[in-house]
Amino acid sequence: MNKNHIQGAGLSACLLLFSLGVSAAPTTPDPAQGKAAAGLCETCHKADGSGQNIPDGESWPRLAGLDADYLTKQMQDFKTGKRRNPSMEAFAQMLDDEKIVHISAWFASLPATTSGQPEDTESYSAEQLERGKQLATVGDWDQYVVPCSRCHGPDNLGAGTVFPAIAGQHFGYIRDQLLDWQQGHRDNDAQELMATIAARMSTEDVNAVAAWLSTQPAAAQ
Repeated sequence: MNKNHIQGAGLSACLLLFSLGVSAAPTTPDPAQGKAAAGLCETCHKADGSGQNIPDGESWPRLAGLDADYLTKQMQDFKTGKRRNPSMEAFAQMLDDEKIVHISAWFASLPATTSGQPEDTESYSAEQLERGKQLATVGDWDQYVVPCSRCHGPDNLGAGTVFPAIAGQHFGYIRDQLLDWQQGHRDNDAQELMATIAARMSTEDVNAVAAWLSTQPAAAQ
């Protein structure tokens, strides 16, 4: 190799290192900008981020108080098609990455609200709610179902950026997500943990745990 080749290779390496060093800086989350851009979310998720549940119909999750990085990841998954939902995919594709970060920061800054009661036309007995509590807090080791709180944190109020708060979330949303994982319609969970657990649950247990979780406080008491 001659001297010119060596110098050229060295220059190329320096240029590569320089280009890596000047990559775009991460967006600093700005809840104020997020609030200004969140108008398109309000029809389904409401201005306060509390979401809504239509009995025997569609359910839109509470976003208020959820971890900002978790919300950002879900929006990016919708945007890239890794998580499927026709409405959310369309909305996510309307947003650039910076707006997604800001909107996530806005909803994360809002106080969490509790859905209150199982929002469905079917009433749940005390025995069914007790079964839901067992699944959420103790699990069912005979079925290899670990308790929700093992990953979602004490009182199921969330743990880090991977496991969202599910206490006080809408009944229909929790139920629908568990069924989606069970049926292979959702697969953007870490290490396929949720898909594995959901596959071991009966429809009755899915309904029971969703009902019990929906009645729990959405914020630490």
